[in-house]
Amino acid sequence: MSSFKSTELLKSKVSKQKWVESILLVTTFALFIPVAAIFLILLIKGYPAINLNFIFAGPSNGMTEGGIFPAIVGTFWLIFLSLFFTCPLGILAALYLNEYARDNTFTRIINLAIINLAGVPSIVYSLFGLGAFVLFLKMGTSILSASLTLSVMNLPVIITSTRESLLAVPKSFREACWNVGASKWQTLWYVVLPNSLPGILTGVIFSVSRAAGETAAILFTGVAFYLPFLPESIFDQCMALSMHLYTISTQVVGVPESYTFGTALVLIGLVLIVNTLSIVVRSYYRSHRKW
Repeated sequence: MSSFKSTELLKSKVSKQKWVESILLVTTFALFIPVAAIFLILLIKGYPAINLNFIFAGPSNGMTEGGIFPAIVGTFWLIFLSLFFTCPLGILAALYLNEYARDNTFTRIINLAIINLAGVPSIVYSLFGLGAFVLFLKMGTSILSASLTLSVMNLPVIITSTRESLLAVPKSFREACWNVGASKWQTLWYVVLPNSLPGILTGVIFSVSRAAGETAAILFTGVAFYLPFLPESIFDQCMALSMHLYTISTQVVGVPESYTFGTALVLIGLVLIVNTLSIVVRSYYRSHRKW
């Protein structure tokens, strides 16, 4: 029985494929090194400051001592309240644009506006929030104003990720539902949305990270440098980890290095925890997807 022999052309293709794989591997590793180095530096310099008093106490002695509990609470307020506004509006807008809206000049302008809004600097959103929510709607500098500002900033991300997820669902799924008499909304609710949920959660994960790490967007709308009390409602001001980190790094004299790095370590840790939970949920739905 004769065996197949590799030709020079096939050997050349295999060699090029191995070179491409090697280049991609090196590139991925090169991107991982800075992230790992940053986290390692934060862990080494910030770990000595991590204790129960640091987590559950408030700042003291001019924010050079004490803990960061008010900033942690304020950060959770901002994250979850902004998601409360962003997710329903973003998903519904994506559903309309992808499933119901006609392809005309008006929808093209909307799509272009969404793309452009994704690239607007966060300080511009902060000035918009100051004018629209704080002054015009008279909400004042509050958690509500800051959360709405973050929601406007994250809307393009949610809309874009949701639309891409909806487009990834095979059209045959829709046609099968229509053929058995299901309405368009029933098809979306029971078939399209469940199968596009992993992609939607990807946009939510990115929004959580961005909302937790933003400083400029909440600078004029609801976050204070220091508050001696915890917020009792969405109409109060709050502290935030990102703003607190900026303050003790640039505005306060005599802050121990471990205190600053510990705050950064807690911020990254909270983002990782929330993102991990979202990734677990996304993986669960992705594993139960039928295609």
